[in-house]
Amino acid sequence: MTSNILMMSGVKSLKEVDVTGKKVLIRVDFNVPMDSHNNISDDSRIRAALPTINYCIDHNACSITLVSHLGRPKGAYDERFSLKHVQKRLERLLGKRVEFVNDLEVLKSEMNQCSTERVFLLENIRFYEGEKKNDPVLSKQLGDLCDVYVNDAFGTSHRKHASTYGITEFVGTKVAGFLMMREIEAFSKALEHPIRPIALVVGGAKISSKITLLSAVIPKIDKLIIGGAMSNTFLQALGYDMRGSLYEAEFLQTAKEVLETAKAHGVNVYLPVDAVITDSIEHPVDVKVVPAQDVLEGFMAVDIGPASVKLFSEAIELSNTIIWNGPMGIYEVSQFSKGTYKIAGIIGDSYAYSIVGGGDTADAVEKAGEKENISFISTGGGASLELLEGKILPGFERLDRR
Repeated sequence: MTSNILMMSGVKSLKEVDVTGKKVLIRVDFNVPMDSHNNISDDSRIRAALPTINYCIDHNACSITLVSHLGRPKGAYDERFSLKHVQKRLERLLGKRVEFVNDLEVLKSEMNQCSTERVFLLENIRFYEGEKKNDPVLSKQLGDLCDVYVNDAFGTSHRKHASTYGITEFVGTKVAGFLMMREIEAFSKALEHPIRPIALVVGGAKISSKITLLSAVIPKIDKLIIGGAMSNTFLQALGYDMRGSLYEAEFLQTAKEVLETAKAHGVNVYLPVDAVITDSIEHPVDVKVVPAQDVLEGFMAVDIGPASVKLFSEAIELSNTIIWNGPMGIYEVSQFSKGTYKIAGIIGDSYAYSIVGGGDTADAVEKAGEKENISFISTGGGASLELLEGKILPGFERLDRR
């Protein structure tokens, strides 16, 4: 696993190439959340790309083309997912005009005349059917737009798409942006050169989505703290009756094997000792805290209880490196968010080097007001998970190496 991280950290960064007078295409990740009126509710991903964009502006790139996806359109135009909704926020953050272009051919003709003042934002790349298929025709069209390709979209670096993978076949110079380098360096610090003891805090709904992660990381860590609905599967495997709680019956044996593997490697495992239970998630009438083995008939576990928070906090406070992926409960519902928010606060208050894997966990940290207290928050959910699993991310695979 660590050798793969070293391989990825060995790619060339933007600072190692000359962009002066060059046409630069930057694959960014502007897949930002928006409300029903297309107002951006969190612009963190746009802000994360600014250092790379500004570096190219400051070093007089001939032109800068920004390519991103937004949402999950089905290979055709969909007004809801147009990047024109991102244009104004990007202009405000950059402090300069950004030209929105909705067609590759129009963009190519616009770029014929070199001007260091021009920054282009291409319409949602997933409106092109060939993007997710890694189509060589689309890949070449994108490659023809630039002299230097910069991948700064860590959130999609685990995908073999035309704009993250295929394009590298058709560009002479291809490097990682500053965000990509920060991401890989942060995970390298936690996994390649960690300060022990290392605690892995995992949550979320399913053990099935974390099996590869657990198998890869258990030999490298000292403590495994399990919360969220996935802990229900472990508790059920230990003989507890979790009643109506969400758990994966087909993975009960897998849960037992994970516990056995952890024991074999001397890893201390922490499971919830109590739980917040309710009769309904959507319309809760009765909410209680009970011991983990005493979930009532007709109830389901939806969060870790206060005794579990105390148990987990003791394990976290005595750790020097903390990796967290997955909430402790249904944090989106205020009544079931306390466990997740308290764990966020405990990690934030610790002196450990802490990494939060993107997606729901990053959102929970933000809502808990602990964003500034975490050492590093990854911008990629699936990408950070695959990185922890020990995989080589396709977004790094074909970039130039030092």
